[in-house]
Amino acid sequence: MDTQQLLSSLHLSYIGHATVLIEMDGIRLLTDPLLRSRVGPLRRKGTVPDLALYQNVDAVLISHIHLDHLDLLSLRLLARGTQLIVPRGAGKVLIRQKFQHVTELRAGQTVELGPAKITATYAKHHAFGHRLGPNTDCLGFIISGSYKVYFAGDTGLFPEMANLAENLDVALLPVWGWGPRLRGLHLTPYQAAQSVALLRPRLAVPIHWGTFYPLGMRWIRTHFLTRPPHDFARHVAHLTPQVEVRVVPPGGTIQWGRDSALTG
Repeated sequence: MDTQQLLSSLHLSYIGHATVLIEMDGIRLLTDPLLRSRVGPLRRKGTVPDLALYQNVDAVLISHIHLDHLDLLSLRLLARGTQLIVPRGAGKVLIRQKFQHVTELRAGQTVELGPAKITATYAKHHAFGHRLGPNTDCLGFIISGSYKVYFAGDTGLFPEMANLAENLDVALLPVWGWGPRLRGLHLTPYQAAQSVALLRPRLAVPIHWGTFYPLGMRWIRTHFLTRPPHDFARHVAHLTPQVEVRVVPPGGTIQWGRDSALTG
């Protein structure tokens, strides 16, 4: 692989849960940072992410303010001047915590970040409030640059996914949660595969799996930590076989380009 091909590729690091480091066009974006070993009753499987991996990010995307997606202690591990792009209404929570650069978006609004554009999209998810702030929207994000990437956040299936983005390169899709059962508006592996059929990306990467489990459950019914992404891949192969699926383990990184599959 020559240097130009490496520089023009998309780099995705699955840090775990809904946390992904997206590197494209010289921009580093971090989604829904959950960077600690424990959050309330949840425990992390494996080691915490290396601090060096997520330093010097250009912006953080927060999809919604549920505590496993907006974790204030994780955000404090980043520079206070890091730009935070959040749902409308969530800014006051973060400004109160002395974060300095907060941008609120509602679905359909766009912010530019260097050569990239970040557009907030609708997400079908429960929008109950954070204990430190008001009710807010739940969002996904389309990141547009040399590549077009969809980060779904948390969402249920909705037919309008078919109209979110044309010519989508990568879809980062939740396929599970943090326990043995899914509750509320979340994508099951099969529903996530149905969303692939609507979105038609070139590449689908399952996220929101394999990272956190409730206290005391690590050795009980642990299939929920490992099985969902593989069920998702199997369903995609049946429903939309032309879409590539890459199962990236928590802590793993891949490089991807349109002209060739690049390994992690």
